Amino acid sequence: MSTLSPATAATVLTPSTNSADPQVSFIAPVFNEEANVDPLVKELFSVGQRLNRSFEIVLVDDGSRDKTVEKLQALIPQYPMLRVVCLKRNFGQTPATAAGFAHARGEYIVTLDGDLQNDPTDVPKLVDTLERENVDIIQGWRQNRQDNAIVRKLPSAIANWLIAKVTGVPMHDNGCSLKVYRAEVAKNVPLYGEMHRFIPALASIDGAKIMEMPVGHRARTAGESKYGISRTFKVMLDLLTVLLMKRFFTRPIHLFGRLGLLLLFASFIIGTYLLVVKFGYGYPIGDRPLLVLDGLLFLTGVQLISTGLIAEIQVRTYFESQDKPIYTVRQVLSADAV
Repeated sequence: MSTLSPATAATVLTPSTNSADPQVSFIAPVFNEEANVDPLVKELFSVGQRLNRSFEIVLVDDGSRDKTVEKLQALIPQYPMLRVVCLKRNFGQTPATAAGFAHARGEYIVTLDGDLQNDPTDVPKLVDTLERENVDIIQGWRQNRQDNAIVRKLPSAIANWLIAKVTGVPMHDNGCSLKVYRAEVAKNVPLYGEMHRFIPALASIDGAKIMEMPVGHRARTAGESKYGISRTFKVMLDLLTVLLMKRFFTRPIHLFGRLGLLLLFASFIIGTYLLVVKFGYGYPIGDRPLLVLDGLLFLTGVQLISTGLIAEIQVRTYFESQDKPIYTVRQVLSADAV
């Protein structure tokens, strides 16, 4: 899946302005939320005025088939800080979030859902804490969730526990869209599939500092939920990708090579046993299933090691072709900087 290109995949509706870049960018993907966009913009505008910082509102329409875009366009004259990024079709929440990141101009980026279930009044304390604690991401942790216990809460609890164990990033609520990022961190996280919920885990690969804070949660009052229990399976598959990127992205041979050597070792043990049976005791081995298993293990082991070597070459091509370092620097301390 290729990275979403804002230039080809979206149209931007924005008032004409030459003002300086804002300090805070609110980003919310919306899809068939015609009943919610008016109160959403009003709430974000009200909260933005209490930030004591310049701000913009970037709403990404993810191919809505109702009157969401028309209602947003009608709001632009009243709210000149509002920009609407209209995608050509329904790409999904992760590409819509990536489009929002690409179009955001603020130093801090605030993401939230467009269904009004996230409470925007939590944003000022999140932004202040991000600055005060000098962290890169603050993840919201929904308290008293207003969702169905079986369809939403239980699968979410299981997924969050598993994500924390696999990624090593102990977040209680990866599914909460209310987050605050430093722009340089958000814009450098590659987003594919359903990866928007793994942004803290992906950012931690480059050493991002992450905090979690309790936030409010409200029941949906209009529109229909776009989430279902089927998303759990997509999350599990994307979790495997995150695990690979976090632990073996720069050294894939350590993953495939280990598995390959393990299978080759098992093949060696079985082969030695069969040789003893054949030449030590004189029993025929041609019709034994173990002989087939031995050959299968040997070939699979060789293939895994070969895959690891090919992956190593691809990783080097990825980094060297872009002159991309395998590390990130937070700051450099020296006498010259004093």
